[in-house]
Amino acid sequence: MARAVSATHGDILAAAARQFAVTGYRGTSLQDIAREVGCSKATVLYHFANKEALLAELMAPAIAMLRDLDDQLADGTGTDSQEAAAVGFVDLAVRFRREIALLRGEFAELLCQPAFAHIQQISERLRDAMAGHSDRPAAQITAFVLLAGIPEACAEFADVPDDELRVALLTLVRRAITPVEATLQHLSTTEDKDS
Repeated sequence: MARAVSATHGDILAAAARQFAVTGYRGTSLQDIAREVGCSKATVLYHFANKEALLAELMAPAIAMLRDLDDQLADGTGTDSQEAAAVGFVDLAVRFRREIALLRGEFAELLCQPAFAHIQQISERLRDAMAGHSDRPAAQITAFVLLAGIPEACAEFADVPDDELRVALLTLVRRAITPVEATLQHLSTTEDKDS
């Protein structure tokens, strides 16, 4: 009996992932998931309190890795922090690109849900690390664009092998960060000369 319950639990998660991929989180009902599994909506609700709980379990491994990255970046500064944020976020996005693809276009709404509220604060700290803890607009804008674009690229290029995608993304991130850092250093030097 325990094996059947466990199998049903996994079947519901797999069906939810497929449904979210096709019709989006908002467009998927618990009844849609139940229909695909071949069970009742009550059975789905036996395993998961609601659709948010289903999504939370699907995303739990990615969120755990994001929290680990946040912990690693807590004491970082400058370019070391940028590099760690870049590598860590690219690794996370590539590893969980299928899960990220499920939520394309729905992140803003999902961040408002209680189960995902902490993600916003982690994202802000990650952006700050990616910006090298600089409050200059150029660094913050670059970090924002990278953090928004990396998951989109992972979802868009689902057929590109993980290693190839990772190298391409890290190359892009390093190119984007380096010019901002060099520009900021140049501006500081120029400001010092003008003083």
